[in-house]
Amino acid sequence: MINITTEIEREDHILKIEGDVDASSSIHLDEALTVLANNSAVKFILVDGTNLNYISSAGLGVFMSYIDDFKNKNIKMVIYGLSEKVLNVFQILGLDQLMIIVTDKQTAKKKLHEVQS
Repeated sequence: MINITTEIEREDHILKIEGDVDASSSIHLDEALTVLANNSAVKFILVDGTNLNYISSAGLGVFMSYIDDFKNKNIKMVIYGLSEKVLNVFQILGLDQLMIIVTDKQTAKKKLHEVQS
């Protein structure tokens, strides 16, 4: 089961992911990121993984598929709040080298706006 919501705080779009992202639910993550990628007003995305319990390679593939798209559209993304178990999956595949992943929201906001300058 997955629940994805988007909130806006000033210029930051916060994508909250709750539950498990597996092969069948990764399409919902893809849809949410597509909406953000296609919105010309979006420049800053915070991905809240605080309640993300599990992510499969399909879910990681979704994130990977947006790296170049976001770069081309000058959209900055920071992921935060991952459990040790979920973070380990990102690290095993080397995604922590391709994306900015931090521990908490405050650090994420700081990193998000550091990347801009």
